[in-house]
Amino acid sequence: MAGTNPRAARIAALIQRVIASNMEMQLHDKRLANVTITEVRVTNDLQIAKIYWTQLGHAGKEQGERQRAKQALEQAKGRLRSLVGAKAGLRLTPQLQFIFDEVPGEATEIEDILAVARKRDEELARARATAQYAGDEDPYKHPEEREDDDWDDDEDDEDDWDEEPEESEADEAESDESDDAESDSDDMDGAAQA
Repeated sequence: MAGTNPRAARIAALIQRVIASNMEMQLHDKRLANVTITEVRVTNDLQIAKIYWTQLGHAGKEQGERQRAKQALEQAKGRLRSLVGAKAGLRLTPQLQFIFDEVPGEATEIEDILAVARKRDEELARARATAQYAGDEDPYKHPEEREDDDWDDDEDDEDDWDEEPEESEADEAESDESDDAESDSDDMDGAAQA
């Protein structure tokens, strides 16, 4: 009941209790013997109450029993609505809509599918325990360390390309002289401005 107001949630819980308790005590209908109210949802304006129900039926007769229970609920709708109005004390009693709840049946189907999957996993685990590799355990090739001296020399030559070339002493002397000349000219400009 996410997204509903608290009053609608309280009324939904009250409707579920009233209908579930009075279904056997007040109605006395054998068609409703195995009917269970699973959930009730009330609209925010409190006009409509959707009542979800399910039935535990006998194997092979579920469809017929479901149709008879649906017919019994439709016939008892007015009486149940008056019981809800008397217990709830509301100015306006919500209109009741009975909807068969498919979730329990789907849940058992899902459980059956999961049981089959678990059985298949156990069989695979047993087969995996006695299985052997078709080839090597590790089929991937790993780089081997090479013993050749020529290979190491080639690697050193490649490393030389990555390094910056060293400056010669003559280049360093020229760059120092140009830096000194620039600083002298900056000093002269500063003295001329003063």
